[in-house]
Amino acid sequence: MKVILFSAGALLIGAGYFLRRFLSEKKVKAAEDKAKEILETAERSVEARKKEAELESKELLYSIRTDFEEQTKERRQELSHLERRLEQKEENLDRKVDILDKKEKEVVNLENMVKGKQQEVGSKNAELERLLEEEKENLQRISRLSAEEAKNLLLKRMETDVRHEASVIIKRIEDEAKETAEKKAKNIISLAIQRCAADHATETTVSVVNLPNDEMKGRIIGREGRNIRSFETATGVDVVIDDTPGAVTLSGFDMVRREIARLSLQRLITDGRIHPARIEDVVKKVKEEMEATIREEGEKAAFDAGVHGLHAEIIRLLGRLKFRTSYGQNVLQHSKEVAYLMGVMASELGADFNLARRIGLLHDIGKAVDHEVEGSHDKIGANLAKKYGESHQVIHAIEAHHESAEPKTLFAVLTQAADAVSASRPGARRETLESYIKRLDKLESLANAFGGVQKSYAIQAGREIRVMVLPDKVADMETVALAREISKKIEEELEYPGQIKVVIIRETRSIEYAK
Repeated sequence: MKVILFSAGALLIGAGYFLRRFLSEKKVKAAEDKAKEILETAERSVEARKKEAELESKELLYSIRTDFEEQTKERRQELSHLERRLEQKEENLDRKVDILDKKEKEVVNLENMVKGKQQEVGSKNAELERLLEEEKENLQRISRLSAEEAKNLLLKRMETDVRHEASVIIKRIEDEAKETAEKKAKNIISLAIQRCAADHATETTVSVVNLPNDEMKGRIIGREGRNIRSFETATGVDVVIDDTPGAVTLSGFDMVRREIARLSLQRLITDGRIHPARIEDVVKKVKEEMEATIREEGEKAAFDAGVHGLHAEIIRLLGRLKFRTSYGQNVLQHSKEVAYLMGVMASELGADFNLARRIGLLHDIGKAVDHEVEGSHDKIGANLAKKYGESHQVIHAIEAHHESAEPKTLFAVLTQAADAVSASRPGARRETLESYIKRLDKLESLANAFGGVQKSYAIQAGREIRVMVLPDKVADMETVALAREISKKIEEELEYPGQIKVVIIRETRSIEYAK
């Protein structure tokens, strides 16, 4: 039994071996077939890729060859174009060389001709100089004058003739100008004056404060004068207490201080409490109120004149002009008058009405601080206008209205005219008798200093001077030049409102004797 089982087991083992071997050989064969198939597929793929690469390389080669041929064609065209241009330039250069050769020959010929002409001119100049010397010797022999004496005589005659002709021309030009300009100017100025109504000047350098009774004078003076001393120290004005019943006089040249003193004294009188501490308190409050009043006056003046857009400091300075006088004329009122006059004249001339009024209102702005700043009020005013952003025309007109600078614009001339009209109208300004007489004497002495003047007379309150000349020393035509010279001298050395008329009078006498 065991032998049988062993035999069966051996058979089974052998059968399994052969079966495994068979299966292994079959798998090997299948794997070989699969590998062979993969190799064949790979070979076919490689072959296809090779063909595709060959085709791509051929196409790339064709494209490169085409691009190269096109670039080569363009290069050839450019080269041919450059060759044609070079040929043209060579031809142009050849032509220019030919032209230069011709010009060079012409220049050489011209140089030769010029040399010949120079030699000819030199010989002619020598001959001319010789003839001139001979002619000069003949003239000196005939006239019995040397060359220098003859030249001086000729110059003197020419100077006399030129002076005569200049006088004639000046006279004719002045006559023509007067016929047209003077009439129109008078019409414009008269129209402006008619349309400007203004009060006469009434300001003085003192203010009077009325008192309820004479006992108040003692209270103002105070014990041992302490009240009046305290008041004068706080206000900066003098208090004059005299025998005038019911009144006290405040004296001072600064109208702002005098107004502060007047208002302060009135309040102290109304309040009744007058002592140093109260005086200082009241004066301080009045000063603060005065600043507001000054600003209000400046704004009112600008509104009345129709001027807008002024700097705040300019407004304040305008208000200060309310308390400033010039020869007794209120400066703020004068500035408004000038603004009105300039506006009318500018309208008649077709100029800027608003700019004219602005200049007129600001032309004396320098007088608001001329006691604090060195210099003339026109220069100070121009600097203030420049500082606070006014235009160049405004600055120039302010600076030139008293001829500190030469007037170069229409508005500068209008400012001078309007300022003179406002200052010279009847009652506008007061002048002391002493200064008035000195001005007339100075005017006459200026005219008498000129050669040929016999006597001069200042008339019409110094607004006209009549000059009598010696007929044997001053000819008729020379009177025009003499009048002009006298007027220039007056402008340079005298200060005066308005204008001064210079009249030259030459007497003509005809004498005959009956025998």
